[in-house]
Amino acid sequence: MRLTFFILVLIATLSCSDEAAEINNPVAKALYFPPTNSNSWEVTSSADLGWDQNELDDLKSYLEQEGTRAFIILKDGKIVVEEYWNRDLLDINGFSQHSQWYWASAGKSLTAVMTGIAQEKGFLNINDSAQDYLGAGWTSMTDDQEKRITIKNQLTMTTGVDYNILDTSCTDPECLKYLSDPNQFWYYHNATYTLLSKVIENATNKDFNLLTNDWIESPIGMNGSWRNLGNNQVYFSTARDAARFGLLTLAQGSWNGNQVISKDFVSEMTTSSQALNPSYGYLWWLNGKSSVVYPASTQSFTTSILPNAPSDMISAIGANEQIIDVIPSQNMVIIRMGSSSDSSPVPFTIHTEMWNYLNKIIR
Repeated sequence: MRLTFFILVLIATLSCSDEAAEINNPVAKALYFPPTNSNSWEVTSSADLGWDQNELDDLKSYLEQEGTRAFIILKDGKIVVEEYWNRDLLDINGFSQHSQWYWASAGKSLTAVMTGIAQEKGFLNINDSAQDYLGAGWTSMTDDQEKRITIKNQLTMTTGVDYNILDTSCTDPECLKYLSDPNQFWYYHNATYTLLSKVIENATNKDFNLLTNDWIESPIGMNGSWRNLGNNQVYFSTARDAARFGLLTLAQGSWNGNQVISKDFVSEMTTSSQALNPSYGYLWWLNGKSSVVYPASTQSFTTSILPNAPSDMISAIGANEQIIDVIPSQNMVIIRMGSSSDSSPVPFTIHTEMWNYLNKIIR
């Protein structure tokens, strides 16, 4: 009798454990993937999900007032909300699912995935010195100082490059001066990030746009492009393309059974990369951490990025509030593209208010 009771308890315990694992593991949940060769995409009704329709209408009105051009919510990979707004006379036919928009610094997260794929293909190792691929003299430092900067330092904003200059986007050697050894401070230095594309190009002897198409865009159905804007290399795509990238990340690098990038690297990329700013992975922002250092600052604040958003949320965020939110606990991806009155390099004004609404919408 006792043995029978023990077995029943064990079975119940294992069942509960399996259920809990399925809840906490987004890969265990069924995900829909849109076809890579067409623009068709399955939809789910927000009403069928039990979402508050009045609050959802209020969110849409708020987003429109704040200069939003595109807004998408995916649940289990399917589109629940997709809205577009025409914000100026340049959009003669109106902004739509076919219109392209810039990602700004949200493109950094795409570069992180590119770097991971380059490593998996054997072209580089993120622990290599950046000098191995950029050549001696890519900074104005001594050779010994320069050699200490690794690709991983570029991915984590811990290069030690001096930020006390007029333009931290300048990639010329004279703009890249020594302030400290790597890993001594965290600073959102745009130039050291920008040079990652050159690292990958030199490692592979191929154009970064062509590589992005071969490694990510074609496998998941994206159709964007990198464009040179001053010292910056900026990615442009449709909102649906951004949603595809968010869905790839939600699925831990897998696209409908095809492992585009390894699950291990996605996990590494979206985990605190250093203690200086635990809210930063490899060019991804991580919510729910104990502290954060914001762009253009060296001060650490004892708060998470968005206290009103899910603690497991990871985000690709760019100027004027270009947002790709990935929320594993809710099997959800959220895209916001448009303009913003917040001039911060990585702003959070609309982002915060957006989640105030979402918390009332999603049940």
